Amino acid sequence: MKYQKILLAYDGSQEGKRALLECADLASFLNAQTCLLAVASMPPSLFLTEGFVPEELLEEEKKRTQSILDEGIRTLRDRGFNASGQLAVGEPVEEICRLAKSMGADLIVVGHNQKTSFAARWWKGSVGASLLDYAPCSILIALSKT
Repeated sequence: MKYQKILLAYDGSQEGKRALLECADLASFLNAQTCLLAVASMPPSLFLTEGFVPEELLEEEKKRTQSILDEGIRTLRDRGFNASGQLAVGEPVEEICRLAKSMGADLIVVGHNQKTSFAARWWKGSVGASLLDYAPCSILIALSKT
């Protein structure tokens, strides 16, 4: 399989930064087109308590997520890449899969922290684990053991 289009799901975490650097190395080696995706999402508890998301909170989350996306793009451009970026709003796995399908991605790259407790992964949900069931293409999970 030749990877020509890579989608990096980027959240600005240490795991995400490691995935960003691994993705950059891989994209360079393969001469692949790279797109960063940052997803603004609301905590599930907000939906349970309020039943809707106040517009101010959504706009605040979008601004925060856009700054994370801008940081990732800047990092790649500093390394000589011409990566594109996209901001989405919603549930991360759904948005990652939606964009991967629409851009015809050959590979999705995400970061994962192995030291995170099982309870934390279960409560928050593991994007990497969920992607295994729904991704329209191959997945590279960059591990962070710190």
